[in-house]
Amino acid sequence: MTPDFSLVAQVAISGNRRAFDELVRRYQSPVRRFFLNQTLGDSQLSDDLSQDTFIKAYTSIASFRGLASFQTWLMRIAYNVFYDYRRKMSNERMETSDVSEAIRDGRAASHSSLLTTHSSLSIDLYGALALLKPEERSCITLQLIDGYDIRQVAKITGMKEGTVKSHLSRGKEKMANYLRKNGYDRRQ
Repeated sequence: MTPDFSLVAQVAISGNRRAFDELVRRYQSPVRRFFLNQTLGDSQLSDDLSQDTFIKAYTSIASFRGLASFQTWLMRIAYNVFYDYRRKMSNERMETSDVSEAIRDGRAASHSSLLTTHSSLSIDLYGALALLKPEERSCITLQLIDGYDIRQVAKITGMKEGTVKSHLSRGKEKMANYLRKNGYDRRQ
């Protein structure tokens, strides 16, 4: 398998579309999963935002300096694409009625990257994620669902590591309280 850095160089230097296609194949699932978690399961919006992310990555690939992994750089673009979208929608938080509708009509459950076989738990997890501030949701999903360490989450989000830790702590507490209230007990 060709290393990411080599593929990036092929795209940046000679515009090799096949090399970029390979990068898309490697990272389309993590990018889409990130958007599904941020949009609480809206697959159409997640696909649109993923496409925007890869377009921005392609047009700015020459600015990739290798100071972080390509995946971290790409996820930073995805993070910015999502927050640009949120600013355009001029809502600081997703409307709870939209979240309730997504959960009620099954969009959230059918696209859960967490537990596809346990749809009621998936719905409850999206409900818990819906309670979080956008920054908390990003930190929670990047670390707990996507597996990035705190340093990587800080690079992706542009936050300081201490801020990431604070968002994680508050977000985990809010989610735990929500899940406990909905019948999930830590001791089980």
